[in-house]
Amino acid sequence: MIRFDIHTHTIASGHASHSTIADMAKQAAHAGLTMLGITDHGPATMGSCKPSYFRSLAMAPKKRCGIDMLYGVELNILDNNGSVDLPDDILSGLDYAIASMHTANKKPGTIDENTRAYISAMKNPYVKLIGHCDDTKYPVDYDAMVRAAKEHDVLLEINNSSLSPDGYRGDTTWNNQSILRYCRKYNHPIVLSSDSHGTAHVGDMQYAEAFVKQQDFPEELILNSQPELFRRFIAR
Repeated sequence: MIRFDIHTHTIASGHASHSTIADMAKQAAHAGLTMLGITDHGPATMGSCKPSYFRSLAMAPKKRCGIDMLYGVELNILDNNGSVDLPDDILSGLDYAIASMHTANKKPGTIDENTRAYISAMKNPYVKLIGHCDDTKYPVDYDAMVRAAKEHDVLLEINNSSLSPDGYRGDTTWNNQSILRYCRKYNHPIVLSSDSHGTAHVGDMQYAEAFVKQQDFPEELILNSQPELFRRFIAR
């Protein structure tokens, strides 16, 4: 049972319809969720919000429409050293950070370069998830990725948007199979996410759910039904 969605975007991301945080919380309640994470794009994304927006989230309500709220950011990985686009003094005031690669901010490299960039980002103590590392434009060594994720207490997501028939990251089937294969091998949990831009897909993980079921991935390693365990994980 999906109880939370922790990768979503509001109007503050600059390209996520006109949905506010309040709109997202209302939709989360309608979808039957108990917890929602807001992770607008970092300031290196064209049209996204300034650092001051993320600083102010430390004072945002922790409960909206009966939903437990988490406030984070989807950081942009900027180079092969894992640099990101918000400083630690702002990240320390957020509940968690997702680190992702986007072509507007980092050109795809070799398998070794992309893997090094992700693993370097994992070493940032505020990065708790790696976003859509199934992107076919950024080939990686998934064995090394999952081992590093386990070492640094970082989760990899299975991104519903990537698996959607109209997804724009290419055919991510093999990449997601690899993520699940190594997470099973190393007994490391995953999280499913909608990557909803606006209210349209909040809590909608139909493709991700079907995929992990098809792969017979252990339910106990999927954190979406265990919000308190997820909270403990990101608090480590």
